[in-house]
Amino acid sequence: MDSKNTSNTLFSNRPRLSARTSPYVFAFYMSAIMAFLMSLVITAANTGIDADYLSNTLNAYRLAMPVAFVCVLVVRPIVVRLVAMTVHPHP
Repeated sequence: MDSKNTSNTLFSNRPRLSARTSPYVFAFYMSAIMAFLMSLVITAANTGIDADYLSNTLNAYRLAMPVAFVCVLVVRPIVVRLVAMTVHPHP
């Protein structure tokens, strides 16, 4: 069995959430990734990269992640409308 079939088997056997949870799952992943990246950058800009950098980043992330999650949930419908107004639909 090659690695592609192994990974497909691993993911296909996992339980999945309902499709109606997609906006919340999207918001969770988007906020988790963006909050972590922004915490890395802002911590480096404010305090520099020193021995406490990772600890300071994780402390900032503890606050940033829930705030980012709520913000993505609030802003997502607005962004969807803006994209619809900006992008041509399929012919």
